[in-house]
Amino acid sequence: MDKIYAGIDVSKSTLDVAVTNQKEIKSFCNDGNGIQQIVDYLKKNVPSLTVMEATGGLEALLAANLDAAQIPVVVANPRQVRDYARSVGKLAKTDNIDARILAEFSRDIHPEPRPLTDEQTKEIKAMLVRRQQVIGMITTENNRLWSADVHIVQAIQRHIAWLKQQLKDLDQDLENQIKNSPIWREKDDLLKSVPGVGPVLSLTLMSALPELGTLNRKQIAALAGVAPFNRDSGKYRGKRTTKGGRTRVRSALYMAALVATRFNPVIREYYQHLLKLGKVKKVALTACMRKLLTMLNAIIRDHRQWHYAS
Repeated sequence: MDKIYAGIDVSKSTLDVAVTNQKEIKSFCNDGNGIQQIVDYLKKNVPSLTVMEATGGLEALLAANLDAAQIPVVVANPRQVRDYARSVGKLAKTDNIDARILAEFSRDIHPEPRPLTDEQTKEIKAMLVRRQQVIGMITTENNRLWSADVHIVQAIQRHIAWLKQQLKDLDQDLENQIKNSPIWREKDDLLKSVPGVGPVLSLTLMSALPELGTLNRKQIAALAGVAPFNRDSGKYRGKRTTKGGRTRVRSALYMAALVATRFNPVIREYYQHLLKLGKVKKVALTACMRKLLTMLNAIIRDHRQWHYAS
């Protein structure tokens, strides 16, 4: 069976896709939905290689999505593609011809795919780990204040202030790095498309819960420590509680859920519904944490921004 190759012509508003075993060239919008449609389309055709031209960054998000979906992708030098087109006598310049040429270039030239998870991604991960270390040191120093001798309280307070400035600087550096990395920028944008989710929860989930989007809703809730468990002993018989999980994730989810009960229409309605059923606020808020996490898990899994249909 002949191998299949794909080419994608990228413009600001549209993405044209040609596949060597298909006569028709498909056109998609260059936005989140269009990119997901291309991912789905190529998964059905299973190309050995997909090629697109470098277009000043317009191709970055698409390339990141294809790489994340494990579809081999190459961002080629436009001059190399033009030279190939001239060599086969195809000098016309239209979107459809470009997409077809890119597919044929992919088939005939076989440029080598290079993973997009490069040194920049490693650097971001290292910064996220360091961020959690700084947060841990701030917590430790705050705890020391309770029992500290009066003579060293000011020294601890100065250290806390310094650590907080370090955290602020790290957050700024992370924001700049994420903006420059297609893969991390996409995840950050998807997560923060949900009302109630800010940079703290987004950074926490990316660093402390990398499984997000790869597990089902029950598995991800258990991993984060927001899944309900039965307690059927003694006075707790019939009660359901949450336990375990990743403390940093739970803490960030708690704060985000508090905000979401005010500003996210889905979480707000769910929270009010639980209160009307007689649930205490702590139980209702925990359920909202679980629901928010489930929403975010689906968004990362499907590569689709949050959308509320009233």
